[in-house]
Parts: sequence; C-alpha cells; structure tokens
Amino acid sequence: MEKTQFKAESKRLLDLMINSIYTHKEIFLREIISNASDATDKRYYNALVRNETGLNRELLPIDIAIDKDKRTLTVSDRGCGMSYDELENNLGTIAKSGSLAFKKEHEGAADIDIIGQFGVGFYSAFMVSQKVEVLTKSEETGEAYLWSSEGADGYTIEAAEKDEIGTNIIMTIKDNTEEENYDEFLDSYRIRAIVKKYSDYIAYPIKMAMEQRRAKSGSDPANIEYETFMEVETLNSMVPIWKKAKSEVSEDDYNQFYQDKFMDYAKPLKIIHSATEGAATYNALLFIPSETPYNYYSKNFEKGLQLYASGVLIMEKCADLLPDYFSFVRGLVDSQDLSLNISREILQHDRQLKIIANSLEKKIKNELLTMLKNDREKYESFFDKFGLQLKYGAYDNYGAGKEAVKDLLLFYSSTEQKLVSLAEYISRMKEDQSNIYYVCGNSIDQIDLLPQIEMMKDKGYEVLYLTEMIDEFALKMMRVYEEKEFKSISDGDLNLESDEEKEAAEKKAEEYKELFEAMKEVLGDKVTAVKLSSRLKSHPVCLSVEGPVSLEMEKVLNAMPQNDIPVKAQRVLEINGEHPIFSKLCQLKDDQTMLKNYTEILYTQALLLEGLSPEDTLTYVNAVCSLMV
Repeated sequence: MEKTQFKAESKRLLDLMINSIYTHKEIFLREIISNASDATDKRYYNALVRNETGLNRELLPIDIAIDKDKRTLTVSDRGCGMSYDELENNLGTIAKSGSLAFKKEHEGAADIDIIGQFGVGFYSAFMVSQKVEVLTKSEETGEAYLWSSEGADGYTIEAAEKDEIGTNIIMTIKDNTEEENYDEFLDSYRIRAIVKKYSDYIAYPIKMAMEQRRAKSGSDPANIEYETFMEVETLNSMVPIWKKAKSEVSEDDYNQFYQDKFMDYAKPLKIIHSATEGAATYNALLFIPSETPYNYYSKNFEKGLQLYASGVLIMEKCADLLPDYFSFVRGLVDSQDLSLNISREILQHDRQLKIIANSLEKKIKNELLTMLKNDREKYESFFDKFGLQLKYGAYDNYGAGKEAVKDLLLFYSSTEQKLVSLAEYISRMKEDQSNIYYVCGNSIDQIDLLPQIEMMKDKGYEVLYLTEMIDEFALKMMRVYEEKEFKSISDGDLNLESDEEKEAAEKKAEEYKELFEAMKEVLGDKVTAVKLSSRLKSHPVCLSVEGPVSLEMEKVLNAMPQNDIPVKAQRVLEINGEHPIFSKLCQLKDDQTMLKNYTEILYTQALLLEGLSPEDTLTYVNAVCSLMV
C-alpha cells in the first residue's frame, strides 16, 4: 500500500506540533476526547436538523479501552465519522480543522458547541504514540476507512469494515525510555484522573471498564475471599454544576463541590454563582474561603481561577482573571468566547479576557460590599483572614487598586471601639472636620496609651488605630477618601487650636526659645526641633514628625532586609508647657549638665512611648542614675 506524504509542509511542522506546542503530554487525551465530542455534536446537530427522534446524548457515549498486551489506548465515539475525502483533508493536511469549518457553516445555531478550532489537536497523539490509527465510518456515505500513520513520514488510507457510524482512534503507546514513562497512559486509574481533570464536563458520557473488587460468592464470613472483575464506569460528570440553575443546586452541593475541587477541609464563606451574557458570555462559580490557605501570604501561593472553554479545562490557574487584591478567591470560569492559542493551553491576551476579568472584579466587590452591609459578623470574619490583602491592594502598584478596595477596608475606631469602614467614619465626622485622623502603633492597647491620643479623645475626634505594617502606607497612597484627607495625629501641625490658643502658644514659645534651642543642641541631629506642644494634655512629652516619612514608616522600612540605607523620620520633640516637668526644665536653664540629663531622659521616654528602641541606652541609663544620687 502506497504511503501518502502529509500535504501541509510536513515533517518539520508535525515535529513542531509534537514537541513544542503542548506543555504536558497528558494533554493528548483532552484533545482526542474533544475531537470525539465535536464529532458527536455534529451528528447530534444533524439529527435535530432532520427532526430525527430517539437520539439523545446518553446514547452517544465516548468509550475508552486499554489493551496492555498490544500497548494500545483506544478512544471511540459514535459521532458523524469521516469520509475518504474528509480523512484526506482533515488528517492529511495538518492545521486544517473540520470542526472549525462546520462551526463557521452553522454559526449562530443552537445546540452546537464545537471545541476544536485549529486542526492540530489530533496530532498531539504522536507525543505518546508510535503509531496512530483512525478507523471511521461516515454518517453521510456509510463507507468505512482506516487511516494509519507512524508520524511525519506520511500516512495510508484503505477501505475497512466497521459496524457502527463513528470513529475509533487507536493509539499504540510508545515504549518507556530513561526519560519518559509511557506506561502511565496504559493505566486505567491514570486515564480516569486525566479525564476528570480536563474532560469532566464534556456533554457526552465518557466510559471505560475499570477493575472492581468484591467478596467471592459463598466465601466464609470469618475469612472473606475477594475477587476482581471489570465493570464499565462513566468517568465524567457531564453537566457542570455552574451551568445548572441556582434553584437546582443546594448549598450542600456547592459546599461539596468546593471542598472536593479545591481540597479545602472547611466550607466556603461565600458562594458566587453567575451567568453573564453580553460583551462576553461566560459562567462563573466563585468561592471566598472561610480559612486562609496555609501558604497564602507567601511567595509560593499561586492565584488564579480554573478556566474552561465549553466545559474543557484550559488552564488550572488563570492569574489574569483576578487582580492581586482578590487573589484569595477560588473558583472557575467557563466561556465559549475566549481566543485560545493553537495548543489551547494558553490564552491570547485579548479584549474578551479583559472584559471577563473586569466583570468578575465588579461582581466580587459588590458581593463583599453586600456582605459588609447585611452580614457584618461574616464580613469581619472574612476581613480577619484577607483584609491584609485588600490593604496591599490599596498600596501596591502605585495604588492602582485603591478605588476597588477603599470601601472594603476596616480599621479600629477610638470612639466605637471596634472595626469601622471609612464610610462609617465619614458619617460621624464633626461639621468642621476636614481630615480623617489616624495613629499608628503595635497594638490597640499600646496606641491607647500614646500621649497624642488623649487630647484627640478630649476634643471628641474619632481616630483610626493602625496596627499593621501596611496600614499607613495604604492610607498614604490613597491620600483622600470622599475628599477628606488622611492625617496622622503625630503630624507636625494638626491645626486644632483656636486663634486665641495659637496666639498664646506662639507667645510662650518665643518666651522659652532659648531653652528649646539648648535642648535641641543636646539632641543634635536626633531631632529637627524641640518645641512647645499643642497636642499634649497630661503627658510631659511626645514625638511628632515633619515631612512625608512617619515614625511607623521608619520602623517598617528599616526592618526590610534589602534596605541598606537607614530611613529616618524628621522627629520633633514636643514639650507640654502645662506639665510640672516643664517648670523643672525652666529652672535648669543655667545648669547645663542637669538640662542635658533631663533632655536625654525625656527624648528616650518619647521613643519608648512610640514603641521605638532607645538610640543610646548607656547615655539614658547614666542620665537616670545621675538623678537618683
């Protein structure tokens, strides 16, 4: 029998298909099953057009058979089959797709969901096969043919016998090598796992005989003997849960699907099931976990949703569908509108993908806002696990995600003594208040003892307590919320005094100017100034900051391992002019030694109150000791 050379430019192209296009060898089974599904779709569609009855999807299974002795893996369908000309055109010409031609011819028709587009998936079989045979009988002609090839050298076609309409793909699996174990594709459990992974939602039953175990009939109950037998199983689920109406799926169904699919021991906190039509048509089933994955806040965590095209798994984790600040979301998207690359493993970055991603982002945000409004306890449980990621979203990439997350953020409130949103803070602001006030610290209790907070409470201002390293960076990047600027109560000038108070303070500062200059000289470049404070009530001293870098930011930036150049805030030592310690300082203006000791002690106390370590412990200890003798 004469061998025919491939029409499409040949050995080099086929070699490229086998060795370069597909990342994982197991993909071949997805491609072969997808082709079988396409052929079955065509037959099913043709039957509908001809008004034929009695042909349903259950009667059109895709069968898989393994023969370990012959090293063959066979995939059989009851689809439309191929004529001699179709074998020549579709299999004899690489990169010509019969499925794509059929799809274009019947564009817009219902009940047809063709997967194949490029006409190359069939050749992925050569990744694992030394020989591929196609035994097919055409629905149109009723004739049967056997197409056979061992790779790039060409193929043969001969007349054959076949009882049923449809196609059998018989793949003779390669022998093992030192680098590759091809025996795995002759293992029924491995084949079942590949089907479940990639083809679980093909619309037709995928069946295969699986080895089962049962007790031998009549065996002694005290010493049961077992026997093995073969039983045909349906390997795939067929109807995806996300394509069912919500009314058809119970909460237990959703929970079970989530826990099985994403291997989580806990039920999801929130389920988002949507079907969207319009600029992009897709189904999405998303889950917000109730617990943080063990590696979530590590570099090893991979974000992304499972991506299906017409029920066939294309990507295990499509990162482009989720922004980083919603990376905690698990789930999947299924669409017919995606532009895939030739291997169907990678997406072309096109408009459709962006439309779907933008739509999902809005959907997730709206669901979280609804939870925040209607189920506060559940939302706070979510925020406890993933709030840090939302805050990173406000800061990361120069604040690109701040508009998306700003309404979802919560911070502890000095007046409410619980977590509040920025919108809730705004709703309680004083009439003449132009800033959203905040303060940083290691804990709620430590912040509550800061000297600066006392006066804010006394004046009735609500202050947000920031206890996580990212908090202030996020607010600095956001800058404003509803036209109200964020302001630290440690900033240089809060501008909360009346004109009379300001005038009196300026007069007093001028009066004791020499004292403050002498204290500044003692501290040198540790501070940029020493001045009279307008923010202290019962405490003698505190630190404030001039410039963009706060004390909290200084701590965070200097703790980073890659930071070789120390960062330092422009510190100002503020003295309470109404405190007895100020009177003592005034008495020491002519005693330089004692003034130096008092200044060092007060500065170190201010550092400790801020949660900062003393810069010169020995000087501090000596200063304290000098006052004790």
